[in-house]
Order: sequence, then structure tokens, then C-alpha cells
Amino acid sequence: MTTMTQTATPHSVRRHRHDSIGDKALRTVRRLPALLTIAFLILITGYPLVWMVINSLKSNSDFLNNPSWALPETWAWENYATAWEVGNLATTITNSVIVTFPSLLLIVVLGTAAGFALEVMVWKGRGGVLLTFLSGIMIPGQIIVLPLFIVFFNLGINGSLLPLIVIYTAGGLPLTVFMMATYFRAIPREIFEAATIDGASILKSFVLIGFPMVRNAVITVAIVQFFLIWNDLLFALIFAGQRRLNTIQVGLLNFSGEYGAINYGPLFAAICITVGGILVLYLFLNQRIIKGLAAGAVKG
Repeated sequence: MTTMTQTATPHSVRRHRHDSIGDKALRTVRRLPALLTIAFLILITGYPLVWMVINSLKSNSDFLNNPSWALPETWAWENYATAWEVGNLATTITNSVIVTFPSLLLIVVLGTAAGFALEVMVWKGRGGVLLTFLSGIMIPGQIIVLPLFIVFFNLGINGSLLPLIVIYTAGGLPLTVFMMATYFRAIPREIFEAATIDGASILKSFVLIGFPMVRNAVITVAIVQFFLIWNDLLFALIFAGQRRLNTIQVGLLNFSGEYGAINYGPLFAAICITVGGILVLYLFLNQRIIKGLAAGAVKG
């Protein structure tokens, strides 16, 4: 019995090579719309950041007399030192941290526990309680400013950062409870039933099973609430208007002059300092945020 072997001719090798190149070119053409879309999204996302950095290094006359997209005539690095001093950034960033992180801790702990109680536990009236929480989302913050000011004045806690912590915690709970109830809805009930059969109490089921299973969702909710609290101006301006209590957003108003003149270079430098830290935080946690957003999309 003879074995027939077929050797590749130079012509077949060239044809195979041409086919391979053609396939690669075809795949590239098919991916071209997606690549162009990604490039466009990177451009519209990155351009404002580049524009902000460029303008943070300009003098006021350079900013006003030249196109905003042009490079600085003289690189004014001293704008960052001026921004730190004029904007009182050391104090304002510290105050923002003092207000933000206790509020986030209370929102996450109370909101996650409430979402667990409303979705996993079975008790009479939980639907009405959930609707009560949801109604809090529909109340505009502007209409409760005066009642809150009167209450805080009567309690004697004006002139401190405590009113902001109370406001941010109460304001963040409705959305957090709604989101956490949605995430808990995606967890199979059999898991908690098995834990109960094994002798776990409700508290243990929440701490040891429920909370770890929604940790990505907790990080997502915390990031959402972080941006809402960190970027707030209305309540911070009203309840922490004293210079020693200014948060970062109120501190940025220090760059406006007596007659509305704005020192643009230091202002953009101050924004770069504050945005830079938030951007690093987001880049560090972006994968967990994406996982958290997808966690409640399907029911497990």
C-alpha cells in the first residue's frame, strides 16, 4: 500500500498568503466602524480634560486674548500654587472628605440593610415602605432648604459640618435603597433559605451572605453617591457658607472677583487638582463599577 504525499507548490503558498492577507483586511474593514466609534468617544471624552489642563497653565490675558484651544504663550506653572492658596484647597478638600465619607458610610450601611429587609425578608407592609422610600427621590432639594435651616437652627448645630452629613445621608438613602433592593432581587432565594435551615440568623445571613454577594453593587452605589455629594453646591453653600467650613465646590467660588471678574488660570488649576484625584479613584475602581452595574441586570 503506497502513501500519497502532496507537497505545497510555490503557487499554492502564495495563494494561501494572499488569502490570509485578504482575510485580515476584511476583518479590519469590518471592525473599522467600531474602531472609529471608539476613537470618537475617546476624543470627546479626553478633549475637555486636555483643554482644562492647557488653560490651567495660561495667564489671564493669554486666556482672554487667544483661542482657548491654543497652547500657552508662557507656561504659568505658578497657577497651581495660586490655586492652592486662593482657593484654600487644603481646608476645602479636608472639609469635603469629612462630609463625604461619613455620609457614604451611613448611606451604604443603612441603604444595603434596608434593601435586604425590603427584598429578602418577608413581612407585612414592606411594599408600602418601599414606596415611601421611592417617594423621597421625587422631592426636589430646593423646597426643603428653609425647613431644614429652621430645624438645624433650633437644634443648635448650625455652624458645623453636621447638617451636611445629615442632609447627604437622608438624601442618598432613597436611591440607594431602591438600587440595593434591585440587586438583592437578583440573588436566588434558595441561598438564604439554606442558610436559615443551617441555623443562621437574619443578621448573619445579611452580614456573611447577602452583603458579600452584592459587594460590587455596593461599590457602584458608593461611587454614584460620592459624585453626588462631592459635587454638591446648593446645600454646601447654604449650610457651610463660612470660610472655615467651605467644601471644595464652594471654595471654587473664591476665584470670582468683586465685580464678577474671574482668574481663569488658577480656577482651571484648582479644578484639575480636584478632578485629578476623582479620576484616579474612578480608574482604580472602574472594573468593579461595571460589574456592579451588570449585577442587577439578570436574575440569577
